[in-house]
Amino acid sequence: MAIQKLSAVEISSAIAKLAGWAVVDHKLQKNFKFSNFVEAFGFISKVAIVSESMGHHPELFNVYNKVRIDLTTHDANGISLLDVELAQKIDKLI
Repeated sequence: MAIQKLSAVEISSAIAKLAGWAVVDHKLQKNFKFSNFVEAFGFISKVAIVSESMGHHPELFNVYNKVRIDLTTHDANGISLLDVELAQKIDKLI
């Protein structure tokens, strides 16, 4: 079964339940700030473990103590339920 892209209404509903996430360039995006590089990189490592267990991989960007995460499902050509589920799991890592 193919992964389905969420509708604009479904995305709006999902974002209302996700603190700090927004749609930017057709991707779910959130910025995180930590006290130092080691904490930021540790967070990235946790995200990697969770995303690998789901078989769904985010776009991760790191500069010193800042991490940006973009979520999209390439097979669906947009945001899918997998992205929402991964965002929820990422938020629990903080």
